Amino acid sequence: MFDVDRLIERHCREQRSLIAVLHAIQDEVGFIPPEALPPLARAMNLSRAEVHGVLTYYHHFRSTPPARVTVALCRAEACRSMGSEALAQHIEAHTGCRFDPRHGGDAPAPGVDVELESVYCLGQCALSPALTINGTLHAKMTPQKFDARFDAAGAAAGREANVKESV
Repeated sequence: MFDVDRLIERHCREQRSLIAVLHAIQDEVGFIPPEALPPLARAMNLSRAEVHGVLTYYHHFRSTPPARVTVALCRAEACRSMGSEALAQHIEAHTGCRFDPRHGGDAPAPGVDVELESVYCLGQCALSPALTINGTLHAKMTPQKFDARFDAAGAAAGREANVKESV
């Protein structure tokens, strides 16, 4: 899996901000492991409370592994004006999941296959509505396009999981 000490050593560099380090760790591991907080705080000469505060303040950071398929839908004004709220309803119906369970106090069930997140600008205002599926940006999204891309992402994630299990 990962060695916390090596992870911290690899990403904590002089003049690097805590946010940059958290992004680097999450990019590598997929989440910020809770056991990384004490050594990260020591390495950056911060308190655990300061690290925890940054980790929990920014919704982008996660302290548990992500779902196999993560959909992040832009809910900002430009995308809303182009139908993102109707698209959100379609996405919830298609996936059987609700948006933002982590931020409402409900944690997704362990091993959940799909997670839906709201974001507030993907920089694609002229091409709205926009979303990402497992980090890949998709613009001018329609329910039909979503269904096709979501189903393809789920199939790809399933193939990837099967490869990891067989290794």
